[in-house]
Amino acid sequence: MDRVVRVGKPRPAPPPSFWRRHGRTMLGVAIAALLIHDVLGAHGFLAMRRTQKEIESLQQEITKISEENKNLAEQVNALKTDPKLIERIAREEMGLARPGEKIFKLPGNEGKK
Repeated sequence: MDRVVRVGKPRPAPPPSFWRRHGRTMLGVAIAALLIHDVLGAHGFLAMRRTQKEIESLQQEITKISEENKNLAEQVNALKTDPKLIERIAREEMGLARPGEKIFKLPGNEGKK
C-alpha cells in the first residue's frame, strides 16, 4: 500500500459561517424576547393577573347586586301583601288618615326623619 503524504503548509480552515458565530447569541435573544412577551405582552402574565382581579371584582359586585335585588323583591312582596306596611306608608309618606281621624302637623318636624 502506497501512502501519499503531503508536505507543506496545512490548508487553513474555512471561516465559520454567520450562524456558527452568532447562533447562540441569536437564540438567547429570541428566548429573552419570548419571555418578555409572555410576561409583559397583551396576553401575558401581567395582563392575565389584571383580568383575574377584574373578574373577582365583578363577581363581588354581582353578589352585592343580587343581594340587593333579593331585598328589593322582598320589599315589593311586602308592599303587595302586608296591609300594616301599606297603612304605615300611607300615613307617614302620603299624609292619609282613616275616616274620623284628624292629622296635626307641627312646624319644625318637617324634613326630619
